[in-house]
Amino acid sequence: MTYALSPLPFALDALEPHISRQTLSFHYHKHHQGYVEKLNALLAARPSAKMPLEELIRSSSGNVFDMAAQVWNHEFFWNCLTPKAGLAPTGPLARLIDAQWGDRTKFQAAFSARALEHFGSGWTWLVLKDEELEIVSTANAHNPVVLGCKALLTLDTWEHAYYLDYKNDRAAFIRAFWQVANWEFASQRMDS
Repeated sequence: MTYALSPLPFALDALEPHISRQTLSFHYHKHHQGYVEKLNALLAARPSAKMPLEELIRSSSGNVFDMAAQVWNHEFFWNCLTPKAGLAPTGPLARLIDAQWGDRTKFQAAFSARALEHFGSGWTWLVLKDEELEIVSTANAHNPVVLGCKALLTLDTWEHAYYLDYKNDRAAFIRAFWQVANWEFASQRMDS
């Protein structure tokens, strides 16, 4: 089994002005593709490790885990973005957000604060665990696959996700994320 770079669900310039074509191209073609290539190179010497990506994440450690998890994290992140404006959570996801945080605005404030306070590189996630929503941050490549939760939405807090557009202003990138957050995808994940 060889892993491949999944196509983006939108054009490289579709998220402008919130995420530029330059940032998206660099992030997708350099970072994400680099993780795929490094994972395939690592596994070339270990044919027994070739399995579905989530299974590989659960059963590996070290460099194989890091590369496999980053491939999964990025594939998931691209689906959490959309050029459609004005989306909002729907169905059971909207009801749980309202029940837990009061409304989407308060949820976004809590998620944004968690993403902003995350030290170093990693990810901030909205997850479903034991039928409850949680906001969690993970360092480096760690993700909900190893936490035993269902990922609904994520934000990449590694600087390569925003440095070309926002320099070191993570708060500006987080605000921009809410303009392109794919609530349709998150709601579908909740319903599946």
